[in-house]
Amino acid sequence: MWTEEKLDTLLTIPSARLVEDIAKIKGDIMILGAGGKMGPTLALLAKNAVMKAGIDKKIIAVSRFSDPAALELLHNGSVETISSDLMVRGTLDRLPDCANIIFMAGRKFGTDGQEPFTWSMNAWLPALTAERFRESRIVVFSSGNINPIVPAASGGASEDIRPHAIGEYAQSVLARERIFEYGSLHYGTKVTLFRLSYAIALRYGVLYDIASKVYAEQPIVLENGCFNCIWQGDANELAIRSLICAESPAKKLNVTGPEIVGVRWAAEEFGKRFGKTPAFIGVEAPDAYLENASLCHQLFGYPTVTLRQMLDWQAEWILDGGSTLNKPTHFEERKGSY
Repeated sequence: MWTEEKLDTLLTIPSARLVEDIAKIKGDIMILGAGGKMGPTLALLAKNAVMKAGIDKKIIAVSRFSDPAALELLHNGSVETISSDLMVRGTLDRLPDCANIIFMAGRKFGTDGQEPFTWSMNAWLPALTAERFRESRIVVFSSGNINPIVPAASGGASEDIRPHAIGEYAQSVLARERIFEYGSLHYGTKVTLFRLSYAIALRYGVLYDIASKVYAEQPIVLENGCFNCIWQGDANELAIRSLICAESPAKKLNVTGPEIVGVRWAAEEFGKRFGKTPAFIGVEAPDAYLENASLCHQLFGYPTVTLRQMLDWQAEWILDGGSTLNKPTHFEERKGSY
């Protein structure tokens, strides 16, 4: 039986690889924008790795913490927290110096109609951060959305492909990357651009979106017919470990699972688990937003949680009445409208 506590525990157990690598990271780690979907468990995962490694290293989580449950989770896990709005001028200057920064602050959903705020979060705040923490090592959360839609037969866009951001959300994320790239070149800041595609954590994610539609017997749009995904625990671990490979000029790193997953296939797999027949709208296009993460896998190894394990867990979560964050991925979107 799945519970919130069981899920949070599973997401925050450090692997031997993380424990080994966190001991190599010199100095404390501060996570900016730690109150979102991934930040609380990332901070707690880092803290658990520090404790298991038996080293002295602070893990500091910074956010407005609009969700009291996230703050409680961090406090229970002995993570230091700073409740602060990064968008308020002067906030960054009041934060302590820190050797390592994981930058997670950003905005995606709700961009349509509020484009100026999205750009301020995704471009203006990064400019202030790149200046303030120019002496730090920085991992910058980014997105595979900045890359062009590519044929499924290509195996996904590699880090060498020139970005082609569709829509203002993706364009603002590309701006975030370019600003941190500039900081890396201008100040010599060591940076990793962490291009994540579809983290899965049962309460949200592309697998949740597909599974919930199958369970509710709602049709699934097929045009964007395939995707990549990765277990959130693995993605968080890779974000922490990516501090090691940060460099100047900034290092680009695609982060996702090794498979290209068919939407139709995933829906049919959930149909088997639920005893339901999926319904579909349209047909698959020959291309989609896809990433080639082979460089990440070469540097850090393959994710620990397999695709079929995620399918099983996601189906069980829904059958057990698990909660949802009500934050659809909009994996069907191909025109950049969020």
